[in-house]
Amino acid sequence: MLLLVLLAATSYRGFCQQKTYNIIDYGARGDGQTNNTLFIQQAINKAHENGGGTVLVPEGKFLTGVIEIKSGVIINLAANATLLATAKRIDYGPENASALIVANNQHNIGITGKGTIDGQADELLKDIYLMLNAGTLKDSEWKTENPWHQVRPEERNRPKIIEFKDCDSISIKGVFIKDGLCWVQNYKNCSHLIVDSIHVESNTFLNNDGIDLVDCKNTRVTNSFFNVADDGICLKSEDRNNRCENIYVANCRIRSSASALKFGTASHGGFKNITVRDIVVYDTYRSAIALEAVDGGILEDVDIRNVTATNTGNAVFIRLGHRNKDSVISKLRRVHISRVKAAIPAGKPDKGYSMEGPLVRYPHNVFPSSVTGLPGHPAEDIVLDSIEIVYEGGASKDTAYFNPDSLTSITENEHGYPEFSMFGELPAWGFYSRHVRGLTMKNITIRYQKQDFRPAMIFDDVTGLQLQKNNIASGKTIPVMILNNTKIFSMKDNRLPFQHKQAIKITHQN
Repeated sequence: MLLLVLLAATSYRGFCQQKTYNIIDYGARGDGQTNNTLFIQQAINKAHENGGGTVLVPEGKFLTGVIEIKSGVIINLAANATLLATAKRIDYGPENASALIVANNQHNIGITGKGTIDGQADELLKDIYLMLNAGTLKDSEWKTENPWHQVRPEERNRPKIIEFKDCDSISIKGVFIKDGLCWVQNYKNCSHLIVDSIHVESNTFLNNDGIDLVDCKNTRVTNSFFNVADDGICLKSEDRNNRCENIYVANCRIRSSASALKFGTASHGGFKNITVRDIVVYDTYRSAIALEAVDGGILEDVDIRNVTATNTGNAVFIRLGHRNKDSVISKLRRVHISRVKAAIPAGKPDKGYSMEGPLVRYPHNVFPSSVTGLPGHPAEDIVLDSIEIVYEGGASKDTAYFNPDSLTSITENEHGYPEFSMFGELPAWGFYSRHVRGLTMKNITIRYQKQDFRPAMIFDDVTGLQLQKNNIASGKTIPVMILNNTKIFSMKDNRLPFQHKQAIKITHQN
């Protein structure tokens, strides 16, 4: 509650500006052809010099190159107004591409209104390819001979639409942002950021995250829609001495060809005090919820509730790994996820979208949700409550098979890129948990629509397991559940598809 009051006060102080600076008064033309960069920047500079104000983009299509927002300035896009990004790659700089709209070390700034910011990704990509083929743009990934590598221009050569760094008191409200070539929005080391009621659609190319919060603090993302080719709402941490902290995400709808709600992959400092409420996910290739601590950072005190996910490749993926090259091991602890409903298909959930996620390169059956740590470094204090997952099922041993009696053969893949397919074929269809200390699962219902030969749940090297009032509503295979090297566990009022002394198998594999 204190966070909400502080943010509201900041919003009132920072954005109650009076004077308006219409970019047309500075020479801008909304004909979609005139380059208005200098005119827009002049309006911004004048507002800043006079102590702040609103820079108005009126109805029309205003072509622009890179513009810089300065303290006290709000850019307001009127209804039927469009900021049209230049499609000339050189306009973003000769080497590392600048974002279209930038701000550095500024405060009381924002972008608001009912208009559109159009990154013109298709046309810009054509110009990048022309430069690459002509040799006028350097790119280490261009024309690679690795057959498994998706040939694409480097991220540094593809402009973001918005990039704010080290800024405070920011408001992004109401606008429609479309067609970027890289992360659509990047807010790095920013504080008191409010993102509300925005609409983002960007499926032209890869790395199109809907919004990235990098080491941000005291931030709200609410009432917004994201339809993107990469992660939808993504929290990252790039600084070992920093982290995302006090973040609130609520009432958002997400479609992604990667993961919908993701913490990571970059997780050098970590994530603390993150609250998520009322999220709808659909047609999403990877996980509805992906929590990843893999670069030496700390992920702790995360509370996620009320998530509905349909046609999504995976419901919940929680991973503690060790990608970083130093000896610091990440920590992942105190995570609460509740009131989740998910439907997991056997096919590719984002099939037919203009930029699909890359196929898994080996035959596999439907992947389960998972909670995994490392040997000697468990994920800790995880609560999964009131979750219902319906799997399409239909697993076949002819597609892939892993013997559940050989659990120690499942790769740890501690240095691998974290995603739900990182362990290969898994011998469970519902939940797979390994290297966890303190795992509570209660009021969990899982079922499949077509028969699956695998056990429903596997717990391996789990200490302090509590299973309460769970319902495994499908299953014709014994055992239904495997507990391997699992210590200090309790089970109460769980419903299995049938009662049999071998329905739950307890083993100790060395």
